[in-house]
Amino acid sequence: MIRKRSITLHGHRTSFSVEDDFLEELRQIAADREISFAALIAEVDEHRPSSTNLSSALRLYVLNHLKRVGSMGQTAQARLPE
Repeated sequence: MIRKRSITLHGHRTSFSVEDDFLEELRQIAADREISFAALIAEVDEHRPSSTNLSSALRLYVLNHLKRVGSMGQTAQARLPE
């Protein structure tokens, strides 16, 4: 289910809408990186193209993160002896 969330970024309130699964992944990424959830959202916001809305940028961030993690796992598996 898509839910609208509000957060304060750079001193002003903004909102984004993402599915619960994306929100869960964002929270896990923040925990893994040992940063706050708000800090992660601010980081994505600061680096997103101006033509991309925050909700889309967050989904793409999760997708790219999972692709990186997955490709690292595949690389490690390729090196395992048979």
